[in-house]
Amino acid sequence: MAGPLSEPESATQEPRFSRLARRALLAFALTFIVSRCVVFLIMSQRIPNLYFFLRGTHVHHLNYGIFLLAGVGAYTLFATPRDTMFQRAAYVYGIAMALTFDEFGMWLHLGGSYWQRASVDAVIVIAALLGLLAFAPSWRSLAQRRRKTALLLLAAVAVFAVVLIDTGARIGHVYGPRLEQLEIESSH
Repeated sequence: MAGPLSEPESATQEPRFSRLARRALLAFALTFIVSRCVVFLIMSQRIPNLYFFLRGTHVHHLNYGIFLLAGVGAYTLFATPRDTMFQRAAYVYGIAMALTFDEFGMWLHLGGSYWQRASVDAVIVIAALLGLLAFAPSWRSLAQRRRKTALLLLAAVAVFAVVLIDTGARIGHVYGPRLEQLEIESSH
């Protein structure tokens, strides 16, 4: 029996995984932006502290993402959803990935600051991978001329990533202490 992602596709019809990846990418981007905005607003004391505390311990939003990932994984594995429910699962997956990877630096340095560079880098990588799944045509369908263009584009993206990481590290030294100070002040 064919699975929901293995239906035959015509030459003009886009692959189903591309549509699902676009939904996940949209949810991922919006969730990341909203979560960062909420954190900035809480830390600058423009909105009340909305953080969830359990017996005095701040429960970070990466935990919500982990539970959502476990739930969407179990759902898609055991429930065999139909097309509409697969689309909803893609949105939940994107939300879960954003919540989890927004605090990726905390995976590496437990108890570390929210403002770790690793978190931003992880979000960029995940967004790029979802973007490739969502919008890149299959490699086999590219003509030879377009492959060269695709390779040139990949090289340009790699150079951009190096520049982004280097300048991000330099900017982090300038703005990082202020953001960490905001984090300390908002926790009191």
